[in-house]
Amino acid sequence: MNTSKRTTVGTAALAVALVGLFGMSFLPTSFVVQQPGPVYNTIGTAESADGEEMPLIEVHDAESYETTGSLDLTTVQVLGDRERTPSWFELAMAWFDRSKAVVPLDSVYPEGVTTEDREEQNAALMVDSQAEATAAALTELGYDVGGETEISVVDVTEGAPATGRLEPGDIVLTADGEPIADADDLRLAIAAGDGEPVEITYERDGEQDTTSVTPTRASIDGEDSWAIGVLLTPMTTFDFPIDVTIQLDNVGGPSAGTMFALGIIDTLTEEDMTGGENIAGTGTIDAEGTVGAIGGIRQKLYGARDAGAEWFLAPADNCGDVVGHVPDGLSVFSVATLSQAEDAVEAIASGQTDDLATCESP
Repeated sequence: MNTSKRTTVGTAALAVALVGLFGMSFLPTSFVVQQPGPVYNTIGTAESADGEEMPLIEVHDAESYETTGSLDLTTVQVLGDRERTPSWFELAMAWFDRSKAVVPLDSVYPEGVTTEDREEQNAALMVDSQAEATAAALTELGYDVGGETEISVVDVTEGAPATGRLEPGDIVLTADGEPIADADDLRLAIAAGDGEPVEITYERDGEQDTTSVTPTRASIDGEDSWAIGVLLTPMTTFDFPIDVTIQLDNVGGPSAGTMFALGIIDTLTEEDMTGGENIAGTGTIDAEGTVGAIGGIRQKLYGARDAGAEWFLAPADNCGDVVGHVPDGLSVFSVATLSQAEDAVEAIASGQTDDLATCESP
């Protein structure tokens, strides 16, 4: 074959490949992309639903103080959903971007869970996270905080046995006469019935009622078991000695808890807690001040760095995802409790960080 023919064949093959790749880019995928989301300063302001700038944390019935620097909460944006997944081209671009992650669609949007369902779940988790953060912060400051925990229905899977019987917002009290303290209690009660109807007593709008739900077989966490198709979460009603309002719209999930708690502490503390430093972080928190692991930490590290933070507080249980993935210009410290997080902020403010735990050294 002469050079001219080889050139023609090569050009044609390249054209076919490009056409194939172009056509493939429109085929549906089973992945979504996680990328850095907006960053919000918990001791700064945020835009309200009316478009007005408001203090993100506002305290009533107690003296609050001016703050400096920033205590940023970080978020993750998801590109794609069940209605529209990213193209193969978008996935390829994300694959080579260290600030992004390509993850299975089912890990973010489980089968049967719509985008609206997920938003409602995240909104409920955010409300609970704010309450837990307030309780943890006030307890850390020496206030006496009381509360009562209830098991609330966050979502009912469409077409599941519980559809039409239980609704989001219902408080589950008992199953077959046994009190329900958490999701595991309900799961065990359903399993004990081996497919028989389960009598569930619940509270809705202040009134109690009982309904009978017949479970079906379903795959839960990779195991085949009996289920009724409800998502539960513990919701604690606290008796706060002072009024703390957290103003943040269009952000869901529980992962901002630690930074909310630090922001509340700084707002109620006369001393300059941050020393003017820009500190970011993440982590769930409970009323006892335990910092918990979150998802998308690598994306949050890049989001913090891009927003101007020089320091980052990461949950100790996320350290395995942090090592080797810290962007240049960001120092990361490991925290397991609110007390440790507060100590880390104060150490950063004073410039004495040598003794702080990192994800590579305890």
